[in-house]
Amino acid sequence: MPFLLRRFMFYFSAFLIAITFNFMLPRMMPGDPVEALFAASQGRMDPAQMDAVREMYGFLDGNIFEQYLAYIKSVFTLDLGPSVLMFPVSVSDVIANALPWTLFLALGSLIVSLIIGVSIGTYASYRRTGFFGQVVPPVLAFVSNFPYVVTALFLFYIFGLKLDLLPLAYTYDPSLDPGLNLAFISSVLEHAILPVGSMVLVGIASWVFNMRNAMINVLGEDYVTMAEAKGLSSYRVMSRYAGRNAILPVATAIAMAIGFSFAGSIMTEVVFNYQGLGNILLKGIVARDYPLIQAILLILVSAVLTANFVADLLYVWLDPRIASEG
Repeated sequence: MPFLLRRFMFYFSAFLIAITFNFMLPRMMPGDPVEALFAASQGRMDPAQMDAVREMYGFLDGNIFEQYLAYIKSVFTLDLGPSVLMFPVSVSDVIANALPWTLFLALGSLIVSLIIGVSIGTYASYRRTGFFGQVVPPVLAFVSNFPYVVTALFLFYIFGLKLDLLPLAYTYDPSLDPGLNLAFISSVLEHAILPVGSMVLVGIASWVFNMRNAMINVLGEDYVTMAEAKGLSSYRVMSRYAGRNAILPVATAIAMAIGFSFAGSIMTEVVFNYQGLGNILLKGIVARDYPLIQAILLILVSAVLTANFVADLLYVWLDPRIASEG
């Protein structure tokens, strides 16, 4: 328990530091959202109304410390205020509409790349001297070195523009009404193929090499040699003996991958005009929508820290010696 308590306090402190930077970064941008709003109106709004509009949006007067305390209160009460970009819609409602699509894109690509990568890495460790182990991992490493945007644009051009096989924009066919029916679900999956595929191509190599290297280290252990001497099948040795211990470092890598998946999904959404947090964040930055920018960054920080804490819990469950040593 002391180990888990220390880890929790560490992540909570990291969260406080992160939201402090989250508070400061938008305010380091030139101007403010109200000034941008009045500039966009091209003289159709009375400058005398600026103070009233600032108060309406919740941009309080006073020193930076008072604004910071108000921001901290809004974070822990989840009262994020109205969006400047989509006023009078609240930031919470904007996030609620966009977040499910980003989660679907980020977690879907992570799960697919994890399953495929771990499977390839496990098999490549057993066939590391053969054609599969010598060729497949380097090829995947080469493909994964391209940034998310480059891979997304490549798939966009080949399968969307040239071959016209898959849709290039939106989360589903706009002519369909959302619902739990075959037509809508099929449209969602079809529109997700290119963005998810681009993220899988970028992320798969890390899982292949993590699992391959971990398995190679484990395969030299005495208990694996004993299992093989007993005549157990290669599949059982890989899954029940070597795989359980080799998955330990991969569990930690999952937490880091969640952050990269969210970042990758945000960039990929812009390429494919996918209606998630990426598009909303880009529009919010252009409009200097402080509440919206801060809310999206808060979600990203919370997701990464929570995933790391869960990875610590999983690590303790897989290897109880860690808690006793800590």
